[in-house]
Amino acid sequence: MSLTDADLHLLRTLLQTQRLAALATLHRGEPAVSMVPVALLPECGSAVLHVSRLATHTKDMLEQPAVALLFVADATLPSGGETPDAHNPLARPRLSLKGRALPCPPDAPRYAAARAAYLERLPEARELFEFPDFALFLIEPVSARFVAGFGRAHSLTVERWRAALAA
Repeated sequence: MSLTDADLHLLRTLLQTQRLAALATLHRGEPAVSMVPVALLPECGSAVLHVSRLATHTKDMLEQPAVALLFVADATLPSGGETPDAHNPLARPRLSLKGRALPCPPDAPRYAAARAAYLERLPEARELFEFPDFALFLIEPVSARFVAGFGRAHSLTVERWRAALAA
């Protein structure tokens, strides 16, 4: 099934409104899930995380960079109205993004853009950039699966994912 204009709009709305995602990592060979604030770099399709090196998920990403992020739409729209089928959580738009977690140190080419995107999205995190244990990671996309609603699921290649963000 190809991504319709309406579903593309839903995908962009989901990504514009959700500042949190579930992060799936491997912890000692077992699945682990945590919640992380997230921003996006549309020009390359990467997700940006700013995490403490003390956190288990950070250690997990350093040991095994294969990760996934899950974004789920809220029941209410930013305008205050409800999403279609808001009463049914199974009908909510959602995106699963698989990727590789890569550290993004201050001397990395994308650091300035990643930091700017993160702080634009999460200005309340500004002071955390002063903490020495916090670091940026980029989740380089491998594939994405967007479910716009019942019977409207879309597998996206990296190229299609980047095009959806850039348009």
